Amino acid sequence: MNSRRKFIATTAALAAYTGAVSAFPGIRSFALEGKLKLGLIGVKGMGWSNLSSFLKLPDVECTALCDVDARELDKRVKELEAKNIKVKTYGNYRDLLADKNVDAVIIGTPDHWHCLMMIEACAAGKDVYVEKPLGNSIVECNAMTEAAKKYNRIVQVGQWQRSQQHFKDAMAYVHSGKLGKIRLVKAWAYQGWMKSIPVKPDGPVPEGVNYDMWLGPAKKRPFNPNRFHFDFRWYWDYAGGLMTDWGVHMLDFALIGMKAHTPKSVVASGGKFAYPDDAAETPDTLTALYEFDGFNIQWEHATGINGGPYNRDHGVAFLGNNGTLVVNRGGWEVIPDGTKLEAVPLQKSVDRGLDMHTANFVAAVKARKPELLNAPVEAGAHIAIFSQMGNIAYRTGKKIYWNEKKGAFDDKAANKLLTASYNNSYKIPSV
Repeated sequence: MNSRRKFIATTAALAAYTGAVSAFPGIRSFALEGKLKLGLIGVKGMGWSNLSSFLKLPDVECTALCDVDARELDKRVKELEAKNIKVKTYGNYRDLLADKNVDAVIIGTPDHWHCLMMIEACAAGKDVYVEKPLGNSIVECNAMTEAAKKYNRIVQVGQWQRSQQHFKDAMAYVHSGKLGKIRLVKAWAYQGWMKSIPVKPDGPVPEGVNYDMWLGPAKKRPFNPNRFHFDFRWYWDYAGGLMTDWGVHMLDFALIGMKAHTPKSVVASGGKFAYPDDAAETPDTLTALYEFDGFNIQWEHATGINGGPYNRDHGVAFLGNNGTLVVNRGGWEVIPDGTKLEAVPLQKSVDRGLDMHTANFVAAVKARKPELLNAPVEAGAHIAIFSQMGNIAYRTGKKIYWNEKKGAFDDKAANKLLTASYNNSYKIPSV
């Protein structure tokens, strides 16, 4: 994106932020009381991207950083110092949560830490911006939702496409009924840049890394570089593979478009078809089918392949009797079925979704109104649970049925996967 487009996008985010704040004349104003003070837990990857976005806003400052990897922490401190920003640093997130100079926290850690950190942050009186997927299990997601309510905190989940205008426009078109009866919704992520992870031996913990803290509630294992930093996503101990990494983004809009909630059944099939002998555990190829009354939602993912449906490497397609709407991060279009409908040419994205999303969070915090959030904890929990259902169907090898009243499946093997395994004396906090 060139500098002019960046300026326009940032200006749009600031305008949305200012407009949301000014709509509530009685709100708490950090402009008067001092800036919203942010602490970042997990300074690599999306944690850093999130903070960088927040720092574009005039009423925000960063006061603290926390990470278990001292190398990454030192790197980020220097980057902030170059911008004349001085922060406190912590190796233990609980020390950051105890810092009275922190109003809200960004949680950018591996998925298996989201639940504990979010709940403890809420209990400490902090508002929270937490990366997706919200939780690493169905039980965790439910506990996190209850914690936000109990402690009356503002919690935004990092599903930033919910703040992009073109996604909202696409959903409005789907809801208009012009597509006719929609019988199938496809959502997918084909990630050609994700290559095989070569098997590597266990080895010494890198200097400066608190590996026991990194593991936290996960099973005690020797250090292996394949499981650390970005590639933790491909191991069941810490995450759910592409099903939860990208599924929460794309399947979210499948549900929004269909105004759907809970599937009648879920079945999934796939495996390590591309790289059967590499180090990853989660499937590199997967298809999951969610059954609803009158339509199905289908999820597909594949690593090492770019050529997804409609020549897009990710997206959502609503297949109606009159035509198909396809949307992804680049924009949306309508493809007619014959002469039943007028085509809508590609409507390109016009804003920076992450900047709009962080601005939305700050506006909600200032207003103390969670209803302003574009991705509140309830929405994040629902789509994380929905995606986890696909993984559970895959891992059990069965067609599974969800009992909404019982909050459980009709299958014992599936119910054993309702919660993540907690180890090393860690427990999910009771809320």
